[in-house]
Amino acid sequence: MLVARTKKELLDALTPLRTQGRSIGLVPTMGALHSGHASLVAKAREENEVVVTSIFVNPLQFEALGDCDDYRNYPRQLDADVALLEAEGVDVVFAPDVEEMYGPTGLPMLWVRTGEMGERLEGASRPGHFDGVATVVAKLFNLVRPDRAYFGQKDAQQVAVIRRLVGDLDFPLEICAVPIIRAADGLAESSRNQRLSDADRDAALVLSRVLFDLEERASTGQPLDIEGAWAQLRSAEGVRLDHLELVDAATLEPLTVTGALDRPALVVAAIHVGQVRLIDNIELLPR
Repeated sequence: MLVARTKKELLDALTPLRTQGRSIGLVPTMGALHSGHASLVAKAREENEVVVTSIFVNPLQFEALGDCDDYRNYPRQLDADVALLEAEGVDVVFAPDVEEMYGPTGLPMLWVRTGEMGERLEGASRPGHFDGVATVVAKLFNLVRPDRAYFGQKDAQQVAVIRRLVGDLDFPLEICAVPIIRAADGLAESSRNQRLSDADRDAALVLSRVLFDLEERASTGQPLDIEGAWAQLRSAEGVRLDHLELVDAATLEPLTVTGALDRPALVVAAIHVGQVRLIDNIELLPR
């Protein structure tokens, strides 16, 4: 397995593979890898001849362009991540630093602006987040030129934004969304889980319980109780609710349902537990 720290090293590795016509799958990550990332790599390994994984903590998608505690405290464990990826059969790891990605200023001149789609839900709580995501992903697509790219469904809005990016800019690749991986207690796997204390983790479980209850209601034809779910999270000890919203599964447009669900939908949510912000979602299917 090659670990490329520069764009030149990456291109030198991939150019002959493209010339040979070999299919390439890309798994973009920010490191601190877990079983959710491993599931993305496994899917990419299954569907492609070459698997590339990027590890880059992208300051553009953090508050104040990375000048914040969330960016500084984001877990970084490159050696452990590289070992995991080698065990999973990855061919190339691209692990640049900020200057390698964005030049000596650490900022690009040109950005991808995601507009209204990137300003709702997560974007309302994290202004500019999806512009930063779309900008770095566009750069990775240009560098790797993959046939397929793999993202976790836990970041449902990110998947929607990236699909729109691919359509708007005519990137010739397929976006593959891989189902959420959950721990045995129901918590969605996330790199940020490393920062949870035992007490915080116990408190965070209320989110998945609320989502599972809504899933059960939808599947049995019961009326959804979004207000009740909201109230349960608002009153949960040790938890601060950021948002919980019912949206169309395809467009992420807000939905209002007075009775039983009549179309596929998602419930998307974010909470703060201690110093950690967690997101989750669940697909609801009508009976």
